[in-house]
Amino acid sequence: MNKIILASQSPRRKQLLEWAEISFDIIVKETDESYPSNLPVDKIAIHIARNKALAVKQSNSIAVPILAADTIVVLVNEVIGKPKDRADAIDILTRLSGKEHFVITGVVILDRDKEIAFADKTTVIFHELTKDQIEFYIDKYKPYDKAGAYAIQEWIGVVGIKSVTGDFYNVMGLPVSRVVRALDALQNKK
Repeated sequence: MNKIILASQSPRRKQLLEWAEISFDIIVKETDESYPSNLPVDKIAIHIARNKALAVKQSNSIAVPILAADTIVVLVNEVIGKPKDRADAIDILTRLSGKEHFVITGVVILDRDKEIAFADKTTVIFHELTKDQIEFYIDKYKPYDKAGAYAIQEWIGVVGIKSVTGDFYNVMGLPVSRVVRALDALQNKK
């Protein structure tokens, strides 16, 4: 597979692409992660990912595909972003405790005049978490850069998650097998 540009600083997305043995460079531009209030939840992550990809495309003359992604957590119909601080992280995990929520990752791949965009949705259910478990996790792992205030591949995922329905790697931040298939399809059309 040819080299791509990853428009993300996420160490998890970087790791997943490395595991998939995709050659890439990282180029990131600051982008606004807001979205229209009337946008359906399944379109929010794609909207933000598209803005990330377009920011990189507009600021560089790039002849290889640009991959951008954004992950959101949805509890009932509320989008839960990254926690603002410790108290917010504790509140988020307390609300997720014992409940089902969805992790949606929007992916946008730009290649010259072509765009591939999709969202992948995974259902996650936490066991009931104790206050001590939540505080231990927040204080030790400091998940302030993670939507939903947790990373499935860390301690909280190992001890706190009851079930996952869908792509595990989507919860880490990138539905990598679907991305690989999309990149293959894009390169085979050239």
